[in-house]
Amino acid sequence: MKRKIYLETSVISYLTAKPSKTILGAAHQQITLAWWESREQYKLFVSEPVLRECAAGDPVAAQKRLAAVAEIPLILIDEHAVGIAAELVQNGIVPAKAAEDALHIAIATLYGVDYLLTWNCRHIANPELQRKIAAFLEEKGLFLPFICTPEELLGEDNAE
Repeated sequence: MKRKIYLETSVISYLTAKPSKTILGAAHQQITLAWWESREQYKLFVSEPVLRECAAGDPVAAQKRLAAVAEIPLILIDEHAVGIAAELVQNGIVPAKAAEDALHIAIATLYGVDYLLTWNCRHIANPELQRKIAAFLEEKGLFLPFICTPEELLGEDNAE
């Protein structure tokens, strides 16, 4: 059975962006592309917030992002996810400015995916933040999915 992955917007952004002029940005783009080529190993999902974020900004770039996720099944937001995200912010676990990130975490958690794939290392793929989020969710009987970057999920066997 294929493992389930919730794709957060930053992965799609790196996948479809113009070539970066920074070393780190270019590396993230290359790693994302390498991972994308192995995506058939997984069952991918996006959510309404991912589509909303993909549609924002420059219309040409937005079109590329939306085209990349067009065939990926959509997870609908429910009140439970909104409530969990709000609690993460209200309890000071996720900063208010990152409320949308809290929603990504809540959706991935409640949908029971195996991985939340992101390049957002400030508010999502942050070990200290994950520790706090996992403890909060555990009190509610919920399990935080593995949160990782495409580089971590690509692994050594698939690296070029």
